[in-house]
Amino acid sequence: MARINSDKMKDFLKVYFIAGSTNVHGSLPTVLQQAIEGGISIFQFREKGNGALTGESKITLARELQQLCQKASIPFIVNDDIDLAIELDADGVHIGQEDDNIIEVRKKIGDRILGVSAHTLDEAKAALASGADYLGVGPVFPTSSKADTREVCGPHFIEELRHEGIDAPIVAIGGINVENATQVVHGKADGLSVISAISSANDPSDAVKMLNEAWK
Repeated sequence: MARINSDKMKDFLKVYFIAGSTNVHGSLPTVLQQAIEGGISIFQFREKGNGALTGESKITLARELQQLCQKASIPFIVNDDIDLAIELDADGVHIGQEDDNIIEVRKKIGDRILGVSAHTLDEAKAALASGADYLGVGPVFPTSSKADTREVCGPHFIEELRHEGIDAPIVAIGGINVENATQVVHGKADGLSVISAISSANDPSDAVKMLNEAWK
């Protein structure tokens, strides 16, 4: 298996849904299926926070979500849990700056997709040099979905990265919703990553369709 090329990665990033069981009021598989029907392009399983599943319960849920992604031919990414990603043969992993060493993670996962969060130009350059396939940049807007977020950088920060020569795939994250998605698109991001804009929507499928409209 070869590393994913940049153009294909950029296509996958368009509407990037991130969620775990703690982000939905009902069934995560049901919400994911609705999001898939709406047109998400990639899904990240992020099982964190109070009440998050562990052990076999986490693995069982992950397998169910992975199967839904496989049926829809969209990548299934695991957040931070490298061992789980390898056990499931997931399509890739996403790690933050506080997680495992990027070079070591690349060695462990082989040619699977590797996403890395970056908040500064130096972090972005280091992540790409260490083997990242795409960057998660943000928070571009204030967000309540994560308790450990950094200072808001705004959509303009992605433009600054582009001006500095970073042409790698970038997905914006943090407080993105239907109302502000176009600002992110105009800010030179390749994709929008969202949690609550989909997971808390009355109709996840419609929410995804409206997010996709930002690219038109």
